[in-house]
Amino acid sequence: MATTAYDIIKRPIITEQSMEQTEMKRYTFEVAKTANKIEIAKAIEEIFGVKVAKVNTLNMQGKEKRMGARPAGRRPSWKKAMVTLTADSKSIEFFEGMV
Repeated sequence: MATTAYDIIKRPIITEQSMEQTEMKRYTFEVAKTANKIEIAKAIEEIFGVKVAKVNTLNMQGKEKRMGARPAGRRPSWKKAMVTLTADSKSIEFFEGMV
């Protein structure tokens, strides 16, 4: 099964904290749980045409949620990647208007 760059990068994470880091060319994405740092870096470079300097990953635990007295369920666990671009790389335009 061949995975494309779009299978690896699921969605951008837009929060106050992640938007502050865009000034330092650091972007946050939800990625496939099986993806490693090298695959993530290649996927970002392919999709956005930028140069990646560093990738940090975190496995996020799914939150426990409940509705009334029913037994609690869980949201799915997922993986987060913080991607830092090189100083000479252009920024990702997708995040431009959101800051």
